[in-house]
Amino acid sequence: MSCIFCRVVGGEIPAEIVAADAGAVAFLDVHPLADGHVLVVPRAHAATLEAMSSADVAALFTLVARVAGPARQAVGAAGTTIGINNGPATGQTVPHVHVHIVPRWPDDGAGSVHSLFRAGPRRPIGEVGAAIRTALSG
Repeated sequence: MSCIFCRVVGGEIPAEIVAADAGAVAFLDVHPLADGHVLVVPRAHAATLEAMSSADVAALFTLVARVAGPARQAVGAAGTTIGINNGPATGQTVPHVHVHIVPRWPDDGAGSVHSLFRAGPRRPIGEVGAAIRTALSG
């Protein structure tokens, strides 16, 4: 087993596990962006969210919802940024789905999700909506 997160889930690599259930495991990131930075991973290996079964997605996000508040409270944060880098183009470095729960404080220097993208021209939303509906039906 070469996937580092599969090895954490399997108990091969030690981790600071904060919660676990039948479908997912939550543990502290060893390179945290902030105190309390938790990664939540599905037990079943999948490189991207869309490669997961509906049951595994439900299990993953159930644990995310269960851990987010306590992670924030434990470190006295004002909120959390919760996100997924889904595929190599997004900066995903471990090809196993993982949800970041990052505690946040006012004026911590980090931006919102919107700060990741530059303003600029976009395709008309009706055109994009039609393309997504077509992809969903095909």
